[in-house]
Amino acid sequence: MGAVGEEDVILAFRAIGALTLPASTADEVAAALHRFSREGVPVIFITEAAARLAPEAVSRYEQTPDTAVIPIPGIRGSDGYGAQRVRDNVIKAIGADILVHQDRNEG
Repeated sequence: MGAVGEEDVILAFRAIGALTLPASTADEVAAALHRFSREGVPVIFITEAAARLAPEAVSRYEQTPDTAVIPIPGIRGSDGYGAQRVRDNVIKAIGADILVHQDRNEG
């Protein structure tokens, strides 16, 4: 398991034995994802802010069957990026947005 993003957030992952790579630029995010993929890390947690910096790199590694890239909230909480990625993947998988009513019921 690996974690990429702001150092304050990924420290918790280091505490449980995960590999961590702090990243604050698009190049650092892409390099971290590449390194984890090359090393065979199957699950990569990435902060929403880091994922927004390098969407092409995130998309590339989301397409590989042996790597799961999972967006997580940053230090300031969630900005909705992770939930939108889940929604997009559900629509892609089944052709309909079955989560649309979930947002309406939460408010």
